[in-house]
Amino acid sequence: MTTRRQFVQSAASLAALGAFPLAAFAQALDQVKILYGFPPGSSGDSVARRVGEKIAGSAFTKNAAVVENRTGAGGRIALESLKAAPADGSVLAVAQVSALANYPFIYSKMNYEAKDFAPVSIGAIMQHGLAVGSMVPASVKTLKDFLAWAKANPKDASYGSPGAGSTPHFLGTLLGMNTGTDIRHVPYRGSIPGVTDMLAGQIAAMVTPHGDFIQHHKAGKLRVLATSGPKRSPYLPDVPTFAEQGFADLTTEEWFGFYAPARTPRNVIAAANAAIIAALKDKSVVDALAAVGLIANPSTPEEMQRWQDAEVKNWGPLIKKIGFTAES
Repeated sequence: MTTRRQFVQSAASLAALGAFPLAAFAQALDQVKILYGFPPGSSGDSVARRVGEKIAGSAFTKNAAVVENRTGAGGRIALESLKAAPADGSVLAVAQVSALANYPFIYSKMNYEAKDFAPVSIGAIMQHGLAVGSMVPASVKTLKDFLAWAKANPKDASYGSPGAGSTPHFLGTLLGMNTGTDIRHVPYRGSIPGVTDMLAGQIAAMVTPHGDFIQHHKAGKLRVLATSGPKRSPYLPDVPTFAEQGFADLTTEEWFGFYAPARTPRNVIAAANAAIIAALKDKSVVDALAAVGLIANPSTPEEMQRWQDAEVKNWGPLIKKIGFTAES
């Protein structure tokens, strides 16, 4: 699976942005709208709002961006709206990479394709984690412990995810498939309801962006058994990765990125990219994203496109192996 180590930006690549004809972007826009397909308060919403505040006064836009939460269909409604928006920089969207890379293998009918959008910049990277709650005995401290418990307690063996077809859903499924363990998947509409049920002992485990676990883990209310990054999360340094525990094929990082309509002129993309990069380097933005378990990670449009293409190559065969579709 793809990790940011393969695509981390170099100083030279960011410096290359200077080659874009920023001067040709004659006048900053009065205001930009940022669409996001999930509710306020979620991780990606934080990316849209923190960056949207900081791009004010840039060569791209005079004022802070307005964030619109067009929720539903796993973020697809927001992207459908972006596809129909003016290609002049006035409307952007923040979306998780899986909405462009994974969804074509899941939904037989979609109202957009990846080619309908122009990458602007990666916003922030997230790792996923697997945690267990009060239903699982305190003696379960590792993934292998959890798998042994699941095999011994098939009626209770379950894990929640933020939704069917999400990356966390597939991580849990692959863990079960690759170890011959039957772990029932319980899809939720977002992370928070699932975490709440796990804390209450309604489900055994949850796989979701690990930022949703950090506070509860530190308070001793749940136990995060593994994280999905290539190295330990800086926010949960006491938790080993999937790879450290013998499950290297579950190494993955996902990101929220900024997109524009496909026909947006190159100089407009460059102006937006420069403003977003400056925002993501601001300490207040970095700290705000860290508070929800996200790592600020600006990029060039080309780096973002390469990583997205690699996700398609990685996840396409895996989703086919799993055999999941929206109709299944």
